[in-house]
Amino acid sequence: MSIRAVVWDVDDTLFDYTAADRAGMRGHLLAEGLLDGYDSVEEALVRWRRVTDAQWARFSTGEATFQGQRRDRVRVFLGAELTDAEADEWFERYIGHYEAAWAFFPDVLPVLDALAASHRHAVLSNSSLTVQDRKLRVLGVHDRFETILCAAELGVSKPEAGAFHAACAALDLAPHQVAYVGDHPEIDGRGAADAGLLSVWIDRDGAYTSDDGPGGPRRIASLAELPALLGADTRFGAPSTFR
Repeated sequence: MSIRAVVWDVDDTLFDYTAADRAGMRGHLLAEGLLDGYDSVEEALVRWRRVTDAQWARFSTGEATFQGQRRDRVRVFLGAELTDAEADEWFERYIGHYEAAWAFFPDVLPVLDALAASHRHAVLSNSSLTVQDRKLRVLGVHDRFETILCAAELGVSKPEAGAFHAACAALDLAPHQVAYVGDHPEIDGRGAADAGLLSVWIDRDGAYTSDDGPGGPRRIASLAELPALLGADTRFGAPSTFR
């Protein structure tokens, strides 16, 4: 196996989206005076995440545009008939709190440094290029990636093979020469494996179970395991415990 490039998911793989979303929404709801309608902050955050997941699924299947799913998240969460402008303004106020909490997972910069000389790097996200391009610039790693591809512009989303193959084509490499690293067992893990890439599933908290056999996603608990899995000649020094 000769892997020449690593294609990365962004949210909850490189970037700690869940923590930033929770912190941002907590601050936003407090600023908006909306917490009185819930028994606890946690109840409000769980509701926001459920609404987000449901609307994101509609975007992923082409039932809604990227901006449309954002507006519908606000309308469903608030239970209010808002104009597009009103929903956009509410979401933008949330974004201010969310962006203040942006951060990478602690294992990200070390592994990017360790693999910088041995592998090429790209991004494939089910988000929008406008969102992810800015995020990677703000976090200071944009120039580490040769190309950044997102579903909103590609017109195809993970787990469809076409999304993964678009990333391979952008690198001018065959799927078997590319590893894909993502956090979702089906969208990222199974999708990349079925598309013929070396699929690496980062499962930091062990929240999922998997019975994938040979040819399925390689499951790791930390990105520190990735160089050994790829056979990279680095001094990263972390033993592989992939399972």
